[in-house]
Amino acid sequence: MSELPKVELPSEAMREAAFARQLRLTKPTGALGLLEPMSAWAAAVQGQCPPQQFRQPTVVVFAGDHGVARTSGTSAYPPEVTAQMVLNFIHGGAAVNVFARQVGATVRVVDVSVDCDPTYLDASAPAVTARRIRRASGSIDREDALTFEEAQKAFDLGRAIADEEIDGGADLLIPGDMGIGNTTPAATLIGLLTNLDAAKVTGLGTGIDDATWMRKCAAVRDAMRRGRAVLAEPIALLAAVGGADFAAMTGFILQAAIRKTPVILDGTISGACAMVADRMDFRAKQWWLAGHQSTEPAHRAALHHLDLDPVLDYELRLGEGTGAVLALPIVQASIAILSDMATFDEAGVSDKDA
Repeated sequence: MSELPKVELPSEAMREAAFARQLRLTKPTGALGLLEPMSAWAAAVQGQCPPQQFRQPTVVVFAGDHGVARTSGTSAYPPEVTAQMVLNFIHGGAAVNVFARQVGATVRVVDVSVDCDPTYLDASAPAVTARRIRRASGSIDREDALTFEEAQKAFDLGRAIADEEIDGGADLLIPGDMGIGNTTPAATLIGLLTNLDAAKVTGLGTGIDDATWMRKCAAVRDAMRRGRAVLAEPIALLAAVGGADFAAMTGFILQAAIRKTPVILDGTISGACAMVADRMDFRAKQWWLAGHQSTEPAHRAALHHLDLDPVLDYELRLGEGTGAVLALPIVQASIAILSDMATFDEAGVSDKDA
C-alpha cells in the first residue's frame, strides 16, 4: 500500500474563536449545552468563525453482502434483501431517501459486493454496479472476507468516491450502509479493536431471536480468533474479517479527513470503519461527528473508544445513514445560533459582568 497523505487537524484557532463568540451571545454561559461545542466543531472543520450552513450534504450508501449471513444463519433476513434495497434506494423509497429529502441531502448508492448478478439493475443505473469489487464477501468465521488485493482495491474505491463527491461540491459527507449480515463483521472488528469478548459486542442486528443471537456470537468469536493475527495491519484486517463494503467505507471516511471535509458518522457499520481508519491516522476522528448511538452494544463500545459523543440516542438500528441524516438539522441549528444570534453588545443587553 502506498503511503497515505497525513491528515491535518481542523483549525484550533477557529474552534477557540467559536467558544469565545458563544460567551458573547445573548444567553447565560453554557446555556445551549452540547450545541456549543458542536458549533465550535463546525467552525474548526470549516476554518472560519462563524461557520456557514452546510450547503451540499451527501450520503453515500455502500452496499455489500456477507457470506456469514448465508452460511451461519446470523440474520433475520435473507441475503436477497440487499439487492432489493439497492433498487429501493435508487427509486427513492428507503428511509434514508425520505430523511435526506427533508434536509436537502443527496443520496448515492454504490454496489461494492452485493451477492447477485449485476444485471439486477436496469440500464438506468449503470454507475451503481460499475465498480463492484466482487460478488459478496467470504464467511468470516471460517474464511477471509477478501483477498488482500481486493481489500486494497475496495479501500482505494472508497477514497476515490470521497474525492468525486468533494470535487463535485459536497461539503459534508455521510457514510451509509446496506448489507444483510453486516453487523457480524462490524462486531468482529469492534471486538478486536476494543479487546472485548464476542458476547459483549454482539447485538440483535435486524431483530434476531435468542437462538440466532447465539449463532451470531459464535460466528463473531470464531472470526475474532481468525482476525487477531492481523490486528496491527488495517488492510489485512479488513480482508480477513471485514468485507469489501467495510474497506470502501473506511477509505471514504479517511479520505474525507485527508481532504479536510467533515463527516457525520452513522451507526455500527460506520463506527467499525471509523475504528479501522483511526488506526491508520489517529487525527482523522477530529473531522468526524457521531450522528447517533444505535442500540448495538458494539456501537457504544466504538464511540467510547473513539471518544465521540453522539448527537442523538433514539434507539435506532436501521443503518443506511439514517441516524446521521437525522442529526444534521441539529448540527445546522448549532451553526445558526453561532452565526445569527445577537451578541450582548449588538442587542444592547447587559451581560452578567456588566
